[in-house]
Amino acid sequence: MMNRALASVRRQTSALPSRSISANIVPNLLYTTSKRVLEPVALGIPYVIESSPRGERVFDIFSRLLKERIVMLTGEVNDAVSAVVTAQFLFLEAENSEKPIHFYINSPGGSVTAGMMQYISSPVHTVCIGQACSMGSLLLTGGEPGQRACLGNSRLMIHQPSGGAAGQAADIAIHAQEILDTRERLNKLYVKHTGQSLESVEKAVDRDYFMTPEKAVKFGLVDKILEKRPLPPKSSS
Repeated sequence: MMNRALASVRRQTSALPSRSISANIVPNLLYTTSKRVLEPVALGIPYVIESSPRGERVFDIFSRLLKERIVMLTGEVNDAVSAVVTAQFLFLEAENSEKPIHFYINSPGGSVTAGMMQYISSPVHTVCIGQACSMGSLLLTGGEPGQRACLGNSRLMIHQPSGGAAGQAADIAIHAQEILDTRERLNKLYVKHTGQSLESVEKAVDRDYFMTPEKAVKFGLVDKILEKRPLPPKSSS
């Protein structure tokens, strides 16, 4: 009896991988990302303890950084990540719209619609701390002019958006045109932020175009290369 039950389970589970997902229920998303990689296993978030005359307070490390107007983007750009980053930006802008926000980026790229968030009035100082590829590079170059930087061993890459569609020929044509329109919009943003001509940008993004930090500065993607973090000023006491 037990053997029959196990056989039944085996048949049911072995049949699952052979089922294909209907193309009609897969959302038509535009992606601009470096080669997709598996995300690492989630790690525990460190906590920081601060002491004051009123006692001790515990912050998770990202909340503590937010207190210093530091926002981190690590990993793929998607709607969930975009919501968190946008909320932090809006909070910091409401707190002080003139004080800079420091935005640290280490991203392979991701969703186009989730990454085109250029709205707040606060100056945003962007820093690439690992890689800024695809949509990550647009977020990097969209920072405050003169305050866009990358570390000496960073990797940067720009390219055109990609996507897919399924269904009737007319529907596929509509989505193909949408990709072309999105590419044109992205190219104009790169022109605006880098100072390159539209022709130069179109040529650069035609395929994956990787840049060293030095090439990124020459292209106008960033303004400077950070070799060492400047030490904070010493107190007079």
